[in-house]
Order: sequence, then structure tokens, then C-alpha cells
Amino acid sequence: MSTAIKRHQPGASLSRIVEYGNLVFVAGTTADNRSASCKAQTEEILKKIDSALAAAGTDKSKILSANVWINDIREKDQMDAAWQAWVDPNNKPVRACVEAGLATPDTRVEIMVTAAK
Repeated sequence: MSTAIKRHQPGASLSRIVEYGNLVFVAGTTADNRSASCKAQTEEILKKIDSALAAAGTDKSKILSANVWINDIREKDQMDAAWQAWVDPNNKPVRACVEAGLATPDTRVEIMVTAAK
């Protein structure tokens, strides 16, 4: 018996959320307010991730892994401040954070997560 794949919010290039079995994959998420600081962009992204996880029937306490891309590693402390204020302190996921060229010069952070249901 195969497990159905559910795709939410499909766009031209990707689905924002994909569910497979007890796993939820949230696509790389960026902030809409590109003039905001790295910390503020991260806070906006994390709110979007909360909404995406809720739409799939889960929450941040069930995040298994996170990938964070930041356009200037010198701003990592700002991203970490927002992350640490948001992440469930009893259920921290594995996480990677790397410096990368992002889609636009004013995109400071992109975050992608995988969670359990």
C-alpha cells in the first residue's frame, strides 16, 4: 500500500508544503519585507513557517531539521536571536546554517524545515 503525497499551495516551480506519511516538508521561505533587518526578516519567516506547519496539522515542536541560508554570515547573530526566541526549547531540531547568495540582494535569510506530524 503506497502512502499518498499531499501537495499544498502549488506554484509554477514548487509546492509550499508537501506531506508524505508522517512527514511535512516546508519549502524554503523568505520574508516579504525585504527592507527589514536580518532579525526582522527571520521573525517574519518563522511566523510563515508556523502557519505552514499548522496547515499540515503539525507545529514547531515537531520540527526534525532546518536548513538556514543567510546572505551575510556576519548577520548570523541576528538570525540566531530570532531563532532562539522562537524555537521550542525542549524540541530543538538539527540545523545547518550557511552563507549563500539568495534570490535577491535584499533577501537576507531563507529557511526550509522538515517536521513530523
